[in-house]
This record gives sequence, structure tokens and C-alpha cells, in this order.
Amino acid sequence: MALGTFLYKRWKGVGYALKGAIILLRTEPSIQVQAFIALCLVISGFVFNLSATEWIAQCIAVGMVMGAEGLNTTIEAIADFIHPEFHKKIGHIKDIAAGAVFLTAVIATIVGCIIYVPKIIALF
Repeated sequence: MALGTFLYKRWKGVGYALKGAIILLRTEPSIQVQAFIALCLVISGFVFNLSATEWIAQCIAVGMVMGAEGLNTTIEAIADFIHPEFHKKIGHIKDIAAGAVFLTAVIATIVGCIIYVPKIIALF
């Protein structure tokens, strides 16, 4: 495969991924909430002058939650497409996907507390 063809296909892939991210942000309330929280965390990071390590931990935590939320949305859309009416097994699959988002959100909250609670306490 020629290098030009390889790079062109990668560039097209980036375009598809960007399109998907934009669709997700425009249409999914859960991702919109997560994006708002992420924006608040970025502002807080500058206010509290996070270290490089704290920025890395915060970015990974936010990315994991938003990625899990995107995958959950995808799983739910596929499940609804395959079986639009209620089905016990589809409900089980959706619950598991939502549970994965919940677990990442709990861990992200713990990371946020580890970073910000000492900084907030130091203010008083």
C-alpha cells in the first residue's frame, strides 16, 4: 500500500471520528452535561493552578467518562435498532452499559476529590 493511500485513509478516518463526536455533542444530553462538567474542570484547573500530573489525571478521568458515555449511547442505539420494543435481554445489556458509565463516573469523581478537596481546604 502506498504511503499516500495509507495517510489518506487515516485522514478520512479522523473526519468520520470528528463527525461522530460533533453528532454526539449536538444530540446527546448526557454528553452535553459531561462536556459542561469538563469545561468547569478546565476552568477550575486554571484557577487552582494544577500540576502537570493533576492535569493528566483530570484529562484521563474526563476522557474515560465521556468515552464510556459515547459507547453507552452507541450500545443503546444499536439495541433499540435491533429490538425496538421492550425485551428483558436488551434491558439487561443497556443496564450493563449504563453501569460501566456509572463506574467510570465514580472513579472520576474520586480523582476529582483527590485533586480538588485539599486545594479547597487550603483556602480556609
